[in-house]
Amino acid sequence: MHVLGKLERRLLAAAPWLLVLSVLLRTWVLVTGFGKDSIDLRVYWSLAPHVLTGDLYEVVSPYSPTDFPLPFTYPPFGALVFLPMTWLFWGAAQWSFRVLSVLCLYWLVRTATRLVAGEAWTHDARRWRQRALLWTAVLLWMMPVFHTFEFGQINLVLAAVVLAVLVARDDHVAGIGIGLASGVKLVPAISGLYFLATRRWAAAVWSVAAFAVSAGLGFLVDFGQAERYWFVLFGDAGRVGPIATAHNQSLRGALSRTEGHDVGMSWPWVAAAVLAVVIALFALRSAVRAGDALIGVLAVQFLGLLLSPISWDHHWVWVAPLLIWLAHKRIARWARVVLLAAWCPVMFLDVIAFQLHRQPTIWTVSRPGWLTVLGWTYPAFALLTLVVVAVALHTPVPRRSREAQPARAG
Repeated sequence: MHVLGKLERRLLAAAPWLLVLSVLLRTWVLVTGFGKDSIDLRVYWSLAPHVLTGDLYEVVSPYSPTDFPLPFTYPPFGALVFLPMTWLFWGAAQWSFRVLSVLCLYWLVRTATRLVAGEAWTHDARRWRQRALLWTAVLLWMMPVFHTFEFGQINLVLAAVVLAVLVARDDHVAGIGIGLASGVKLVPAISGLYFLATRRWAAAVWSVAAFAVSAGLGFLVDFGQAERYWFVLFGDAGRVGPIATAHNQSLRGALSRTEGHDVGMSWPWVAAAVLAVVIALFALRSAVRAGDALIGVLAVQFLGLLLSPISWDHHWVWVAPLLIWLAHKRIARWARVVLLAAWCPVMFLDVIAFQLHRQPTIWTVSRPGWLTVLGWTYPAFALLTLVVVAVALHTPVPRRSREAQPARAG
């Protein structure tokens, strides 16, 4: 333990330089590989202006791959949010967004470390800030995080906003933040479940109101365009992308690969979804009773990723704060070992690329059985995590080793 403590002190002292080095190395990988194109960011940048011309959902990005036309798939409010970015030329927009994403990763990590540290943050703030820097340097190498940079996705921005506002003390801030985030991209709407579980009724009401305002702005800009999205395109997962590709790590994606066809909302998906909801609710209840805000939020976010028709592998950036929780939270040793042993290999080795290289195209559904099993990694480990959390938080921990876990953070 003395050796490990000494090693930690040295790493923490060098944390700022390790972060700079990590950023430089990851940037080099980006600009010399697939990530130099930032194809999803190009969709936002090239198509957002169409929200003002009424044909937002009629066009596809001119930068789409030949086998994968990329339309705008978010609500009209999302296009309005991206609109200021389109006033920049492409290079400036691309690099500004990359810098923003790094800052949001750091903020996500910092918020998570503050929650898991509890009162220890106040007593030893400098050490915890160093840990946040070190974690940021490490998590830049986590595959969902790197793929977010590679594609130019908004996952880190949304995750940082969602975690920060969910644990904010002010119900107005919490509710409005979640409502507007859901207006940009629908998946954060699952966060309302956390408000209900923690009995933050005002925050829940504010989130619904803010979401309604975001949707209303879309109708105000172009009624027909908004109507087409909400009443025609909404729920059309096939328009977003291939359901069964290895990129899609939702329950529906994994089940579709197993069945050899898109299962849609048939009984296998309903059964899996009900199981996920039940397990997640048990985990959430355990987290709320333990006063553990971070794992409570993560339980809700994991449920959203499981239930969404499409949860691309880069949407799973929520595993980043989970790793922080596992490393620093005082929980049963078996729980820590099981989850770290499960998640670390798939998070830091590119199992998604391994699968993609062994399927003829991203539109191919059927595949060998062993690839089908490998394609369950993210959703299977998410379900495992929810079960372990529900059980582990009931496991007694010696009083002297408990850390205070605030329900909210200012």
